Amino acid sequence: MELRRLGGNILFLTSFLVFAATGCGPASTGGADAEEESGAPVTVRLLENPSDVAPFTVTDLDGKSIRSTDLRGKVVLVNFWATWCGPCRAEIPDLVSLQDKYRDQLVILGISEDESGVEPVRQFAAKYNINYTVAMSTPEIRAAFPNVMALPTTYVLDRDGKLAQKNVGMLNARETEAGMRVLAGMKTDAQIVRWDGKEKVVGLENASAVTGIPGVDLASLSPERKTEAILALNEEECNCGCHLTVARCRVDDPTCSVSLPQAKAIVEKIQK
Repeated sequence: MELRRLGGNILFLTSFLVFAATGCGPASTGGADAEEESGAPVTVRLLENPSDVAPFTVTDLDGKSIRSTDLRGKVVLVNFWATWCGPCRAEIPDLVSLQDKYRDQLVILGISEDESGVEPVRQFAAKYNINYTVAMSTPEIRAAFPNVMALPTTYVLDRDGKLAQKNVGMLNARETEAGMRVLAGMKTDAQIVRWDGKEKVVGLENASAVTGIPGVDLASLSPERKTEAILALNEEECNCGCHLTVARCRVDDPTCSVSLPQAKAIVEKIQK
């Protein structure tokens, strides 16, 4: 899916939680060791009431199946990414370091949203020395994690398999490690903040591309038409008087009664 052209066309999205906005540049300095080495305070935001995640199975690039129920007892980081996604590539070294350092406490699942097939992803994983499980996205995984609207998006499950954190955009290495240590029951000096999970609008300068618009079904479109639709939604101004694009209005205010039919009309026109 050629969504790389969309980076920067939309800067906001609703999400559960963002650790930090780090920009689309290199990954956070310090790698996975930063949480212990730096004296700067780190805040870990955890959901007040971790939510259940439906059991799911991933099949890695070599055909091996991994069931989520078999991962109980470990922290599981589910990272939705793509080979064409700049911030996704930038955070890979930190994920590699994190997996290597905490291989007994942590399982990282890299869920590729590439539509080019398994082999290009396999070659990419080898080039970047990815040491954690990489699998292609499936309807089952999407059903378990239904709110992936931008890449990268990362979910963190606690040792009971419940959703404890969600991050939209590139991960912050120190905060990711600190959160993992907290969820694994390990020693950390991080400050823990319990959060009620209510959605809020956050900046997405550190995300590569928006892949969905609230309330608008893009699944029936071909990859080319989907790209065209998202571009159009990001270019046309909403008629509700907010002076925002239709896409921006939808993600800022999914309840807007004006932007929804306008967005659907744009998609219908492109579909025809």
